[in-house]
Amino acid sequence: MVGATHEVEYEQMLLSRHTYLNQKGGRRKDGVLERSAYILLSRIRLQGPMSIGELSDAFGLDTSTLNRQTAAVMRAGFVERIADPDGGMARKFRITETGARVLDEEREGIVRSLDRVMAEWPEEDIAAFAAYLKRFNTDIERLAGRPWPRL
Repeated sequence: MVGATHEVEYEQMLLSRHTYLNQKGGRRKDGVLERSAYILLSRIRLQGPMSIGELSDAFGLDTSTLNRQTAAVMRAGFVERIADPDGGMARKFRITETGARVLDEEREGIVRSLDRVMAEWPEEDIAAFAAYLKRFNTDIERLAGRPWPRL
């Protein structure tokens, strides 16, 4: 008999493979956001300007990976490098107006997709699902020591 935790593992695996929530599915060819850019821009938007070191700590990724990701979003014009507003030595990445607009467009597309997926769900079921996802994510973040800022 398979336990409930096995069912969570299986369903989480299936959820992570769905590209339906990305408007075009998978890697975008139309110059909009890839998953890593979407997550990076979302974090900078919530937390404010961040250095490579801060991004490395936040994501648990090595600086070479983040250098590649930030270079890609800089080339696209979605972030810019600025002097540390707090006077520190490290330069920081700040989301641009273009980056904010593209992030908002991408997020709205995903919300529209979610609305289609859950079109027949009662509002209280959607709220309960959101609460369980938040609880699941915050517990992962607590164990990893990398909390994500919340809205």
